[in-house]
Amino acid sequence: MQNEALLNTEWWMYALYLVGGVLTGMINVLAGNGSAITLSLMIFAGMPPGLANGTNRIGAMVQTITSVLAIRKTLRTKRLIQLSVPFFLPAFLGSFVGAYIVMDLNDALLKKIIGILMVFILMSLLLNPKKWKRNTDPKRPIHTWVNYVWFFLIGVYTGFIQMGVGIMMLAIMVLSMQLSLKDSNIIKLVMAVVLSLPAFMMFIAYGQIHWPSGLVLALGQSIGSILSTRYFLYHPKATNITRYVLIFILSISILKLFDIL
Repeated sequence: MQNEALLNTEWWMYALYLVGGVLTGMINVLAGNGSAITLSLMIFAGMPPGLANGTNRIGAMVQTITSVLAIRKTLRTKRLIQLSVPFFLPAFLGSFVGAYIVMDLNDALLKKIIGILMVFILMSLLLNPKKWKRNTDPKRPIHTWVNYVWFFLIGVYTGFIQMGVGIMMLAIMVLSMQLSLKDSNIIKLVMAVVLSLPAFMMFIAYGQIHWPSGLVLALGQSIGSILSTRYFLYHPKATNITRYVLIFILSISILKLFDIL
């Protein structure tokens, strides 16, 4: 259950969450891994990691649903949505499994796990891996047992932590399913809703959501998504700015999670 005594509910914290939510929404449109910001802010403000992990799901749900509704309904996107449907069940079940596992972890262990994951994300940002460029291979079957297992495991990860799941999905679809990055992004948006819903329900059932913080973050994320899509997305330095902001926030959060700060 929520431990309200551990939460600082002063107005400035909610203002910080709103600003952080806006940044997260912008980063999710531009680069992904925006959950690293929202998780970092909540933990840095004194929220227990388990409660922060659950609260983070409100904004994730709002953003994924909004993104799917915004998809342009062309023949190509309709076909890609149809291709994603068989993966709904393994992803849905995996998300329940991941959320169930995380409920039994104590905050100290979860804090270390989140810290380690943030280190890996920071490393990927610093190494700046080459972006994949390929066209979708229409002859390659994608509904194979290997890909069903991949989406089950992605579901487990999403239920467990959520952070960075978009990049993992893109990696699987580009490398294993041999889809183009553009096509992979369409399927990713649809799968994100399926992946987010079970864990969101589990966190609600276990009382692992601080609604005031989560709703403020969700509002900020919605604003950030709109701003980023309409204005910031086309700025020539948008990607570099986003990357530097994310590196800074991750670095501070890692130091905080490992009790260095």
